[in-house]
Amino acid sequence: MDIILQKNVTEDMLSEMKRELTSQKISGEWIEVEGQLTFHVQKDNTSKPNFWRLKTYVDRVIEDAGSYPKASRSNHLELSHVQVGSTLIGPGHLTVIAGPCAVEDEEQVMKTAFAVKAAGATHLRGGVFKPRTSPYAFQGLGLEGLAILKRAKEATGLPIVSELMSTATAEMDAFVEEVDLIQIGARNMQNFALLKELGKINKPILLKRGLSATYMEWLMAAEYIMAHGNPNVILCERGIRTYETETRNTLDIQAVPVLREKTHLPILIDPSHAAGRRSYIKATSKAAIAAGADGLIIEVHPEPEKAMSDKDQALTLEAFADLMKSVKVIADLEGRK
Repeated sequence: MDIILQKNVTEDMLSEMKRELTSQKISGEWIEVEGQLTFHVQKDNTSKPNFWRLKTYVDRVIEDAGSYPKASRSNHLELSHVQVGSTLIGPGHLTVIAGPCAVEDEEQVMKTAFAVKAAGATHLRGGVFKPRTSPYAFQGLGLEGLAILKRAKEATGLPIVSELMSTATAEMDAFVEEVDLIQIGARNMQNFALLKELGKINKPILLKRGLSATYMEWLMAAEYIMAHGNPNVILCERGIRTYETETRNTLDIQAVPVLREKTHLPILIDPSHAAGRRSYIKATSKAAIAAGADGLIIEVHPEPEKAMSDKDQALTLEAFADLMKSVKVIADLEGRK
């Protein structure tokens, strides 16, 4: 456990903390990371994290930081930005990734790409390999769909985001060559063979939270990628599976402040998969930005009722433009670009 002190800690505050450490028989070492004094508690101590969180001189407490040293804020107090194409994803910026759940044809993708760019989206999303619950559902166009996304990128200038499902050489090579931000879906969050391979490439990774994954499991999955050499990881909360059936998943909005305390990695929210219904997406998107998320990933389709995948949660082009206006108000209040 790491107890990170406020930057303006005084000598009196420091003396008070040392007295508390002594009285509780807590041992460890003092270190300074990026200008902030930190007390690293030894693993065999039984210090209570919430006791220290209440102290005015404590900035934050990071538990189990040693389990994910590369993703932890213990060794990297400043929040990270990840370069995707010509854009930065991270604090101070508002990233909005928008596009269809699945690439269906060129007309659909081009129409969507130009519309979301005009509304203010920063990246274009589109699935070319689709993990579906039913083996009879549309599985995507594969590498043909990737070629369509590439042409949309050339036409609009929007960096492209797409999901990789396999370590197959042809797929990996194509994604490394063409995709600006490689998405790893909820079902593959703990596909450790895939995560290890992603650690060997020089491409940003968007790592979605598993259906029932804890924060620790999620961060450890990110650590797999980073431990194998790729530091460019972005986390994406997309709702978790609970007892509630009114929505597709339950959006864990408190993931934003929890992760802010634990990790320096950028955090995005996917309200489309959390809600499962387009009528809930505007409200949850606004909540995500207000909570401090670095951006959103939104499903958009020219004709949602004809979509071959996730039609109930896809926004129309007009609804997406309206959503962007609402989100911009909140972003402006917080000084986001």
